Amino acid sequence: MTHNLVYEDFWVCGIHIKEMKMNIALASDHAGYELKRGIIAYLKEKGIAHWDFGCDSEESVDYADYAEKAMNGILSGEHDRAILVCGSGLGMAIVANKFRGIRATPCTDGYLSEMSRRHNDSNCLTLGGRILPLDEALHIVDIWLETGYEGGRHQRRIDKISRIEEKNFKA
Repeated sequence: MTHNLVYEDFWVCGIHIKEMKMNIALASDHAGYELKRGIIAYLKEKGIAHWDFGCDSEESVDYADYAEKAMNGILSGEHDRAILVCGSGLGMAIVANKFRGIRATPCTDGYLSEMSRRHNDSNCLTLGGRILPLDEALHIVDIWLETGYEGGRHQRRIDKISRIEEKNFKA
């Protein structure tokens, strides 16, 4: 599944600007709640459209319930990408990768974030609320949002993943 992000052209003081518009789905469990709140504030500051699929507190919940809601937001076409946060980022990634066309990547640094987009066309970033301070998480988010997909030889690999999904996922 590839979403074409919408670009808006406009002029500011005689300079042509081409701005990327995207809509991000967010979700967390209780362990990722505080980090998700910081990410939401950052997205608001940057003017990036987003929707929070929950959870809404630090009260214990099951991450799978919230990851599912966010992934359905991507699959419906309402959202272009997702950012999911749990304690380690791993549980959310496992759930997200159960959905056809989702390439969820748990990232703990800028390099992984960049490569997840450049080489893997990641459409779902997962983060660990118990392992990442907010400043590091925002650095990872920034790189993930700004980095494009290279295509080329990497598309062959994405196509193989899609064929594996078609073979192994039930309709």
